[in-house]
Amino acid sequence: MRKLIWLLLFMSLLGFVTTACGPTPSPTPVPEAPTPTIAPPTPTPVPATATPVPPTPTSVPPTPTPEPTPTALPEEGGEAMPFEVTSTAFAQGESIPGKYTCDGEDISPPLAWGDPPQDTQSFALIADDPDAPMGTWVHWVLYNLSAEARAMPEAVPPEADLPDGSRHGQNSWGRLDYGGPCPPSGTHRYFFKLYALDTVLDLASGASKEQLLQAMEGHILAQTELMGVYARQ
Repeated sequence: MRKLIWLLLFMSLLGFVTTACGPTPSPTPVPEAPTPTIAPPTPTPVPATATPVPPTPTSVPPTPTPEPTPTALPEEGGEAMPFEVTSTAFAQGESIPGKYTCDGEDISPPLAWGDPPQDTQSFALIADDPDAPMGTWVHWVLYNLSAEARAMPEAVPPEADLPDGSRHGQNSWGRLDYGGPCPPSGTHRYFFKLYALDTVLDLASGASKEQLLQAMEGHILAQTELMGVYARQ
């Protein structure tokens, strides 16, 4: 019996030793976790150097104003003549030739003028001497000249009513004609004053300078004058 117990113990011990001395089983390999792939940072693109744009000017230079085209006459294509009275016998401020004075033929000098205002219906003329010793001396009064007239020849006839429809007024000698310069002494000024009127005057021949001025009141569109001087030799 005792032998059986020792046999069992021996066999148990033998089994234990065998188990302890046997090869150690290899552990089940644990798969490694994959190493995460880290993508390299995307480089920030460098912007291309921009070409500088010049600043837009804030002000625009003014557009030059075209020069006005001079008014031209339809027939000749030249500049319109100003409303100015002139004479081929003497210029402004010059001496009046003796031919047109009491020391000569005592005839009226030639006169000419430019275009008057558009609504002109007639012209009137007064010639006088403001240097006379007794006050202004009237040498010539003429009115109702045609609006188409642009000149007057020398030696206008001494008639009250002229063929062109114009009429003579009365001068300081009491005559209905032209009386030339005839100063008693020294040098006098003589003004030939031309008026452009917007009407034909309802005035009979023989009117005085004062009556003519009164009739023209409110009807004068333009006025021009020519001055000459004279001294008796």
